[in-house]
Amino acid sequence: MEPLGGRPRTPGRDAARAEALAALAGDLPDDAALRRVVEVLAAAHPAWGWVGVYLLVGDTLVLGPYVGPASEHTRIPVGVGVCGTAVARNANLVVDDVANLDNYLACSVGTRSEIVVLIRDGADVVGQFDVDSDDVAAFGPADEALLEDLAGRAGPRCRRLASTLAGGGRI
Repeated sequence: MEPLGGRPRTPGRDAARAEALAALAGDLPDDAALRRVVEVLAAAHPAWGWVGVYLLVGDTLVLGPYVGPASEHTRIPVGVGVCGTAVARNANLVVDDVANLDNYLACSVGTRSEIVVLIRDGADVVGQFDVDSDDVAAFGPADEALLEDLAGRAGPRCRRLASTLAGGGRI
């Protein structure tokens, strides 16, 4: 993105959605396409401090492409933390204030809210979008709808990457 007044230009929600969908529909390798999606989302939403994809490999979520500070949570068992709980419940989760959770796995001490949207290929959960913000109640219905739309298109790519990881490969 080109700088505008010394700050990176952030595309609007519609432009970001279109660019992310184009990356998913294009001929980029799976990991590059997902990386582009998280880059576009992070650029379009400055309050989103960490944007990433976890891939479901067996009963463990494995960190895929992300934008934000490094995370020690590269592998999360299903049922643990917000990410693992979303898979265990087979449902998206929006947490307005993570300080109110007992099982929260903090990626950053400043994180205050989180949204997890499951990525499916057919009926199978194959991964998830995980987004953190330093703002309380940073995520609303429009954010969940955007991520759900992208998740519907990311499923086959996540399945292939998860299969690669399950077979001992790397991404």
